[in-house]
Amino acid sequence: MISEPELEGEWPAGRSAGEARPEAPPASPSQSPPPGGGRVPWRWALGGAVLASVVWAGALVAQERSAEAGPPIRYRHAENLCDEAPLKTLGVIGGSVDGRRPKHGESPAQDWAYCAIGMRGAEGQPAYEHQVVVELHRKRDPGPEFGTGPGLEPGLRPVGGEVEQVPGLGERALMSTVVGWPQLQVLDGGAVFTLTSRWFGVDGADSAPEPDEDAVKAAMIEDMRQLMARLRR
Repeated sequence: MISEPELEGEWPAGRSAGEARPEAPPASPSQSPPPGGGRVPWRWALGGAVLASVVWAGALVAQERSAEAGPPIRYRHAENLCDEAPLKTLGVIGGSVDGRRPKHGESPAQDWAYCAIGMRGAEGQPAYEHQVVVELHRKRDPGPEFGTGPGLEPGLRPVGGEVEQVPGLGERALMSTVVGWPQLQVLDGGAVFTLTSRWFGVDGADSAPEPDEDAVKAAMIEDMRQLMARLRR
């Protein structure tokens, strides 16, 4: 048989089982004990855990919505990219403009704009063709695949050659070689800019001298900087 002290707890030292315990003074309203004799009820702890779970779930939902919104795009779409990319610095090297061919496309996942600019070289100098592509990725971050080339035309993908980092241009910029011609790619937020320069002999002949490739690359960087500034929102 379980005695009363075993049910209620041990008696204070020096007090027999038959003696009554002194009554505790009434608690003031500001110091009223929580229900359950001073212990935190398990329901309170469970409520805290549930609240933490709700907060965590809300954070996950916010992250998912942010991912669905896509990467931040700080540039506007240009239906006629040739109007936005005069390539004046390259024009100093390549001569007068001899034709422009713009293209563009729009979709919920990606907007893109393309421009090919032909430049007629001065007498005895090579002719040039510059191709510009601007991709605005609205659903998927292009960062992990940056540097593999745009998916617009297979001929614009890098093929061998050295790849150099270009500091101070966007978040990341690369200068590479495409079948012997330089290509500049810039990543900035959800936008990818690509500029490729090519040169050819005069009227198809091979007698024209090779251009100063370092000068061409420097002109590409400057014209890319100006294009990004023009399209910046």
